[in-house]
Amino acid sequence: MKFLRNLLAAILGCLIAFGIIVMMFFIFAALVSNADDGVQVKQNTILELSFTQPVMDYTGKDENDPFGALFSDGATGLDEIIHAIKVAKDDDKVAGISIRTGYLMAGLAQTQEIRKALEEFKSAGKFIYAHADFYTQKDYYLSSVADKLYLHPQGAMDFKGLASEVLYFKELQEKTGIKMEVIRHGKYKSAVEPFLANEMSDENRTQIKELISSIWNTMVDDIAASRNMTAGNLNAIADTLGARTPELAVANGMVDQTLFYDEYEQLLRKKVDFEEDEALNYVQFGDYVRVAKKKKINSGKDKIAVIYAQGEIYYGEGDQEYIGQDLINRSLKKARDDKNVKAIVLRVNSPGGNALTADIIWREIALTKKIKPVVVSFGNLAASGGYYIGVGGDKIFAEPTTITGSIGVFGTIPNVHELATDWGINAEQVGTNKNSVDYSLFEPMSDSFRAVVQEGIEDTYETFLQRVADGRGMSVDAVNEIAQGRVWSGTDALRLGLVDELGNLDDAIAAAAEMAEITTYGVKRYPKYRSDFDKLMEDLNSVKAEWGESILKKEIGEEAHTLLKEFKSATEQKGIQARMPFTLKIK
Repeated sequence: MKFLRNLLAAILGCLIAFGIIVMMFFIFAALVSNADDGVQVKQNTILELSFTQPVMDYTGKDENDPFGALFSDGATGLDEIIHAIKVAKDDDKVAGISIRTGYLMAGLAQTQEIRKALEEFKSAGKFIYAHADFYTQKDYYLSSVADKLYLHPQGAMDFKGLASEVLYFKELQEKTGIKMEVIRHGKYKSAVEPFLANEMSDENRTQIKELISSIWNTMVDDIAASRNMTAGNLNAIADTLGARTPELAVANGMVDQTLFYDEYEQLLRKKVDFEEDEALNYVQFGDYVRVAKKKKINSGKDKIAVIYAQGEIYYGEGDQEYIGQDLINRSLKKARDDKNVKAIVLRVNSPGGNALTADIIWREIALTKKIKPVVVSFGNLAASGGYYIGVGGDKIFAEPTTITGSIGVFGTIPNVHELATDWGINAEQVGTNKNSVDYSLFEPMSDSFRAVVQEGIEDTYETFLQRVADGRGMSVDAVNEIAQGRVWSGTDALRLGLVDELGNLDDAIAAAAEMAEITTYGVKRYPKYRSDFDKLMEDLNSVKAEWGESILKKEIGEEAHTLLKEFKSATEQKGIQARMPFTLKIK
């Protein structure tokens, strides 16, 4: 009995201790979630704009989730950034913004949206200054919106134009015996080109050159307008590396002056009429984002629903990392059935992916727009399957720097026949019918199986063409002329009739309100993702895998690890793909 009594006492003690730990955890989480209450925005506050986390269009964070601050996914939402800048514009206590960027982790279209919001901020008569130890091209593109730009005297600046690099795997396949069987439609559908050749085709080189040139021209035009320079001047500076040293950057008008950071802070003090030894009222932009969340800019009983579709397209549920038909279609139905929602904006930021999933979402959009207006806003990417789901809307907006189009499809199937032969592996198949053994990883692809897959590719491509033709009011032949898997910038997409207007998400929301004939409205965002606490347990399971991944990366190096990831991604693609035709690394 004494043993049993001691055992029960020990169990009870453990339960009480566990309960106390859980209670303390909840108290700590509540304190952390309310930490923004301690952020003081004093008179003559300067917001320090420094993006240290990746930028996503939408993080889907629940403002009421007490664990959100504890288990952050390490990303900042573009919607949060734009909202905070708008709030700061009308905040009498905010005197200006100091930009301190370094390796901005955002797409070009996202960067352009932030830049436009900063221009609006300046229209209120407030200042923007920028200082950096070094400027990457993207950082400089954002910072060039400032009234004054400064660079560390021993700093550096990268301004040389855009470039793209595509990796090719044909020789790797020959050496390893692991190859990708490729079936495609589209002259420019070069997502599969790296598996078929060792060098870039003329068609692929042409489309990449025209794409990055169009994006570069947009960047140059924006910089020229802000710096009171000409596009010709900027291109000459890029061609001669005329900003490679701080002295050259100043001499050629790329920055206003070289300053140490303490000297830069003295300029800020003068700007806000502070004494030389007086501490500046800095507020980190991330802190201000949390403060700004409590302030609504648009409000009203009527709502515009904004549904975010971001990431690659896969068959399944979907989350903030990838697009799945379940989550997106649930969001469309909720917005469609909500009597207060008068119109819907679909925000697409995707390189494409599974064609079936894209068509399932397209159908839900088609059903939705019979009831309410659906306006589409393209972000960094709306390529292939990303364009597919967007073409079902009533109206399409794209940024000039949006990468879009890529109307084409392909299929890739891994094959290890040569490797198996080298290793002495022989696979034998037995089937009940003529086509029951359609394909084996260990045998060369048969002509009959290839013909069946090619038939599916062609059928999907024809469906894709018809969807675009119906959505854009064009003939199938006209769409085919600009399709073939080719990608375009937003500027070129407008010229070709693939989008209706150039503009950002705010422009799309305004257009949706106009179509719904409402002037006063709030914005309701979808989808709602699982809470950070719910994902914690799942994250714990992935720690071991991530640890192994980090060790592999350290051992084989960054470049080899990147190549391995891209090859692995290609081997994991299932079904017919409507995907961007290459992995584009703009430098």
